[in-house]
Amino acid sequence: MSGYILSVDQGTTSSRAVLFTTEGRVHGLAQKEFSQHFPNDGWVEHNPDDLWGTVLETCRKVLSENAISASELIAVGITNQRETTIVWDRKTGKPVYNAIVWQDRRTYEYCQSLTEQGCAELISAKTGLLIDPYFSATKIRWILNEVPGARERAERGELVFGTVDSYLLWHLTEGKEHRTDATNASRTMLFNIHTQEWDDDLLELFDIPVSMLPEVMDSAAHFGVTGKTLLGEEVPVLGVAGDQQAALFGQTCFNEGMAKSTYGTGCFLMLNTGEKALISKNRLLTTVAYRLNGKPTYALEGSIFIAGATIQWLRDGLQLIKGAADAEPLAQQTPLDHGVYMVPAFTGLGAPYWDPNARGAIFGLTRDTGIKEIVTAGLQSVCFQTKDLQKAMESDGVRPTTLRVDGGMVANNWVLSHLADILGANVDRPEIIETTALGVAYLAGLQAGVFESLETLQSMWHCDKRFEPGMSKATRDDFYAGWQDAVRRVQS
Repeated sequence: MSGYILSVDQGTTSSRAVLFTTEGRVHGLAQKEFSQHFPNDGWVEHNPDDLWGTVLETCRKVLSENAISASELIAVGITNQRETTIVWDRKTGKPVYNAIVWQDRRTYEYCQSLTEQGCAELISAKTGLLIDPYFSATKIRWILNEVPGARERAERGELVFGTVDSYLLWHLTEGKEHRTDATNASRTMLFNIHTQEWDDDLLELFDIPVSMLPEVMDSAAHFGVTGKTLLGEEVPVLGVAGDQQAALFGQTCFNEGMAKSTYGTGCFLMLNTGEKALISKNRLLTTVAYRLNGKPTYALEGSIFIAGATIQWLRDGLQLIKGAADAEPLAQQTPLDHGVYMVPAFTGLGAPYWDPNARGAIFGLTRDTGIKEIVTAGLQSVCFQTKDLQKAMESDGVRPTTLRVDGGMVANNWVLSHLADILGANVDRPEIIETTALGVAYLAGLQAGVFESLETLQSMWHCDKRFEPGMSKATRDDFYAGWQDAVRRVQS
C-alpha cells in the first residue's frame, strides 16, 4: 500500500505533526510551541484554542513542505498529553474554561479529603490509579463547581468533557465525533479498567454527569473522518493513544515483561504486564497499555515529573549551560564520586513517593563544587529516579531486564551509559526515537491494513545502540544509597 500516515502528537509544550511512510520511516515533521499559563501557585493551564490551532497549523505545514496532498494520506493518528482536561459546548466546541494541565495541583486539598474519607481503595481497585490531582476526574469536578453555570449546563446535556485527544477529534471531525480510546480513558479516574466501562460509582463520587463523557474505543479503530476543508480531503482517523502508551507501542513492547522509558519533560517508565492488571503495592499505577479488538493489554507505570526539565532549569534558571548538548561533555569530565546529589522536586516527587509538597535541593556542596559537578548531578538524578521505579517494579514481582528508551534526552550517550550502570540492566536506543508519534502511526496503520500484525511491527524495530552495565553492584548500591538519603531530606 502506498501513501503516508499522519501522526498528530499534541504535547505539553508543543504540537507536532509527523508524516510516516508505510515502512515506518519519518518523511516529514513540523512543530509549533504554544504558551503556558500559570494563573496561581501550582496551577497550570493551556488555552484550548492554542492546542487546536497549533495542531491544524502543523498538519497543514508538514503536508505543504513535503508536497504531499491529503489524498495521499492513508490515515491520521492522534497521540496526546494525558490527563489534561477540557470541558466544551457540545454544539459550538467553545470551551467553558482553559484546559487544566496534567501538572496542575489545584485539587490537592480535595484529593486529601477523599483519602481521609477512605476512598483510596475503591478508586485503586477500579481504576488502578492513586488519588492525586494528576488525573482528570477532580479537574472536571473543579470546572463544574467553579465556572458559573457550568454544572447546570452539564446536567442539561449541553457540555462535554474530553482529554486532549477527544477535543482534537471533535474539531478534526467538525463536531461529528465525541470519542476517546481506552488508554486515555484509563487516566481519568472515572474508567473501570477491568470492565472497560465508565464507572457509575466513580461518576457519583465525583458528581459528574455521564452525558459529558466520550465513547470509549479500541486504540486502533475508526474514530471518524477529518472535515474536507481542514486538510483538503476527508481522511479517516484510525488510531488514538495517550503519549506514553503510544511510545510503548512505538517501541513494540508487545510481550509481557518488556519495558520502555520516555525522557521528555518528565520520565515515564511503562512495563507490559499482558492480560493481568497487576495492582502495585509500591504506589505505581496500573493502566491500559493498549486495547485491540476489544481486548486490553495492561501495564505498570511509574511517572517522574521532572527529567528533561532538569536540564532546562540548568540552562534557563541557573544559566550553567547554553544548550542541552553542553551537558554531556561536562559529565564526561567529571569523576562519578563527586559527592553532589540533586533532587529535582520542583513540582513535588512523583512515583513511588507521590509527595506533592517535596521541593528540590542540592546536597554535598563543597568549595571544590563547580558547574560540571552540578550539571552532572542533574543528569544523574534522572538515572536515580528511574532506579526508584525499577526497584518498585521489582518489589511488585516484575523486573525489566532490558529497557527501551526514547525522548529528547536519549541523544545523550553519557546519560544512557550511566543509566545502564545504575539500573544494572541493558538500555536500548532505537533507530527511530520519534516513538510516540510512531506508535500511533502503527495503530492507525494496523486499522488500515498497512501493517499485518504486531509481529510485523516488531520486525520493524531496530536498535541504534545498546548500553550495557559496567559498574560493580557494590559501587551502584553505594551511589544509590546516597540518592535515597538525599530524597529523604526533601520529603515533607
